[in-house]
Amino acid sequence: MRLSRYFMPILKENPKEAEIVSHRLMLRAGMIRQQSAGIYSWLPLGKRVLDKVNKIIREEQNRSGAIELLMPTLQSAELWQESGRYDDYGKEMLRIKDRQDRQMLYGPTNEEMITDIFRSYVKSYKNLPLNLYHIQLKFRDEIRPRFGVMRSREFLMKDAYSFDLTREGAEHSYNKMFAAYLRTFDRLGLRAIPMRADTGPIGGNHSHEFIILADTGESEVFCHKDFVDFDIPGEHTDFDSVEGLQAIFDKWTSLYAATSEMHDEAAFNAIPEGERLSARGIEVGHIFYFGTKYSEPMGAKVQGKDGKEHPVHMGSYGIGPTRLVPAIIEASHDENGIIWPASVAPFDVVIINMKAGDQACDDTCELIYAALTKAGKDVLYDDTDDRAGTKFATADLIGVPVQIIAGPRAVANGEVEVKDRKTGARETMTIEAAINRFVA
Repeated sequence: MRLSRYFMPILKENPKEAEIVSHRLMLRAGMIRQQSAGIYSWLPLGKRVLDKVNKIIREEQNRSGAIELLMPTLQSAELWQESGRYDDYGKEMLRIKDRQDRQMLYGPTNEEMITDIFRSYVKSYKNLPLNLYHIQLKFRDEIRPRFGVMRSREFLMKDAYSFDLTREGAEHSYNKMFAAYLRTFDRLGLRAIPMRADTGPIGGNHSHEFIILADTGESEVFCHKDFVDFDIPGEHTDFDSVEGLQAIFDKWTSLYAATSEMHDEAAFNAIPEGERLSARGIEVGHIFYFGTKYSEPMGAKVQGKDGKEHPVHMGSYGIGPTRLVPAIIEASHDENGIIWPASVAPFDVVIINMKAGDQACDDTCELIYAALTKAGKDVLYDDTDDRAGTKFATADLIGVPVQIIAGPRAVANGEVEVKDRKTGARETMTIEAAINRFVA
């Protein structure tokens, strides 16, 4: 992609309305634009990052055995009345009527709809276990949307819903998502710590929030510092192994970890002082087992091996992709801008032509651009006639992991400079070596 032909409206000044780092940098980098309170357009640069986040989420959901579908954003109020939640949800739900005067709502979540789909088609235990997920826009009319897309009214959500015949089966499905979430966040360049969440009237220990540590986090969290070094489940994790997944769950819940809402000061103080970790955290995922809360009132039953009908046990598993993007920025930035993990960076490499119009610089940049593009790399080529300082500031701001800098003096010697955005390390190498580093 040539920057001269790309739509990336960079802001030179810090927006006054931005309260946190990620909101400020996303606006400055031209990733998002606010349309109204809590509602944003995702501009091309932001959309590229969001697509890569979604791709990783999909890959790990699919790896765990979940199956993707897509449910509508508008839902019938009848389903929510059937479950008993329609009158209880509160003003966060946007209620509307269609031209036939039927009560509708803009879905804040999809438990009722997925239960309706399930009960319409699945009648036997032989079709279980089943996990269905989608990535879809949601709307919750927050009383105070803030922090940009970190807490907006319209947002993208990955919801997965598991269906099992028994509590034991549901716990295995829960453990699948538990391991899948650890892998997902690790691939996004984040260290997420699962922390026990309130299970409400259901009880038990099967509700966890996944929290990343960030100085600008929304809440205070407390945990054992060993979580930072725990091994992430590998690519070849057997998601059918009950024992294997239980071992992963047991390990990652063996030490103290709690948000301020669930904090037990005595239990935390029982940890040796040098091993305690108190920090700010951002919730990036939440998994929840809720048993037959929806299947019983909505009649989602299957025939068991005993020939009798049983309400299925369900769980829900959420990740907010539009929340993850600013969370990654909060965890990875410096005074010059964003530092993207390579897995979600909008571009793999940015080529900076220090003197556009100079034949040697132009030819060198075109050669590198063609070679890397042919090799399947996402390349941004800054072919603009801006000053060098502006080009460097833009490259640092948008956080592309690698910068290839072509200036007249270096090019005359058959060389370019390669800069690592994260470390700031610079290396001069031949043009051929620079190409081979990314093509090999």
